[in-house]
Formats: sequence, structure tokens, C-alpha cells
Amino acid sequence: MSSGTPRAIGAVVLGVAVLAGIGWCAEPEEGAPGTVGAPGTVGTPPTSAVDPEGNTSPSSPVEPPPVDAQPAPPAEPAPPVDPDAGPPGDPLVAAARGALPQLEVKGRAPKTGYDRDLFGQSWTDDVSVEFGRNGCDTRNDILQRDLRDITFRPGTRNCVVLTGVLEGPYTGERIDFVRGQDTSSEVQIDHVVAMSDAWQKGAQQLTEEQRRDFANDPLNLLAVAGWANQQKGDGDTATWLPPRREFRCSYVSRQVLVKDRYGLWVTQAERDAMDRVLAGC
Repeated sequence: MSSGTPRAIGAVVLGVAVLAGIGWCAEPEEGAPGTVGAPGTVGTPPTSAVDPEGNTSPSSPVEPPPVDAQPAPPAEPAPPVDPDAGPPGDPLVAAARGALPQLEVKGRAPKTGYDRDLFGQSWTDDVSVEFGRNGCDTRNDILQRDLRDITFRPGTRNCVVLTGVLEGPYTGERIDFVRGQDTSSEVQIDHVVAMSDAWQKGAQQLTEEQRRDFANDPLNLLAVAGWANQQKGDGDTATWLPPRREFRCSYVSRQVLVKDRYGLWVTQAERDAMDRVLAGC
């Protein structure tokens, strides 16, 4: 064998080793992203660089990995709504609940001797209650309080209401009030505790001044739809309640507070009805 043979063999061995090393280096790491594509495709190299802290700094926005959506917890069922309930936290209701147990329970006295004039001149301003002696009669005071978008008769110092809009508390209906012989009665001022009812439950013992205050007390007065006022008549809580159920708490509360203020009593049926309505407020 010639001396060149070992050299040739060594060169061949060295070449094989180099090729094997190159092949080993080119073998992709298992699971390495973007190095091997599907057959017929070219893998895309990653574009993110890694800083020394290990935070990825993408060269272009990277969508976050999808997160399994968690089902929303079932909604709590809404509490039942009492159709008779008034506004939450109505101070009239709270006061009425405290006053109701103080009302005397008695039978209805005879209506004998009742006369509207015993409660003073209609809508007099000569009273000691709110709005009293302010230069405007009680009816117009209540219209101003309960109506919106009102206009006044010129020359009356903003007293006499000519027009306005009422959202009827007893019925919920909208009434466009226009003062006039044929239209004024569409909006009437209701005595929440009727004067006839008061007469039969203690008002006979009141002084003339007290009865006059009772008839003009804003706590006892509401602007309402005329037909609803006529339907009510002189009914008490046991015999009549507003058709609009959501106003009943406020209505009954006013009756309780008026009777408490003027020392009037209630019948047992009336007391039971008041208690039943207020219990649901």
C-alpha cells in the first residue's frame, strides 16, 4: 500500500465526521416553533427577542393565547315587586307606621249636623297651616304645587293658575289643565280625609279654627283627576283606594298622618285596611 493511502483514508474519515456534525446541528429541537413547516411549506422564524430579564419584546403585536371562557354565574332573581308599595324610603310611610298605633279605634258617629260651612270659607287663605296668609287662595296654592309647566293669569302676582299639566296621582293619567267654566273641574282638589268622614270621626269636637286648618292643610290636599275625586266621595281607606296601586302607600300614609294631626279616630275596618296597605310598603 502506498504512503498516500492512510492520508486519503484520514481525509475521508474527517469529511464524514464534519458532515455528521453539520447534520446534528441542523436537527431541530423538538417542539421549537417556526423551524419546520408542513410538507411543501417554509417555516417562519420567530420575530420576538428576549431581554436579559426574560421578557418577550415582540417586533409586532402578538395576540394573547385564547383563554377558556368561564360561564357567568346565574343572575340573582329579582325580588318580587309589591304593586302597592310607594317610593323607596318614603318619609310619609315611615311616619305613618309610627302614628297608626296611636289612632283611637271607635265606631262612626252620626253625620247629623254636618255642613261644609262648618269648615270655613272654601279655600280661604286665613289659616295657620303651610301656605296660609301668603296672599293666594289654597286651591291655587295646591295647583302650583302639584302641576308642572304652569302659567298664571296676568296681574295676580303669580297666584291664579291658568294652565298646567297634571300627572294624576290617583290614576296616572296626564291631564292638560285649562282654567275655565267648562274645564276647571277636570282637575279637582281632593281632601284626602274627606270633611264628612272627619266630621263623623272627631271633627265635631274641633274648634272652628282647627276645622278651617284641616280643610286647607296641604298634607290633606291633592290635585287629582276630577272623575276620581267624584268616585271616591267621602270614602275612607276601608271603602276606597286609588286605582293606581303604586300610589296607595302615600295615600294611606297621608290619611293616617292627617287623622293623627287633628285627633280624629278610625273604625276597626279602616284601621285594618290601613295596616294591611302599610305592611306592604
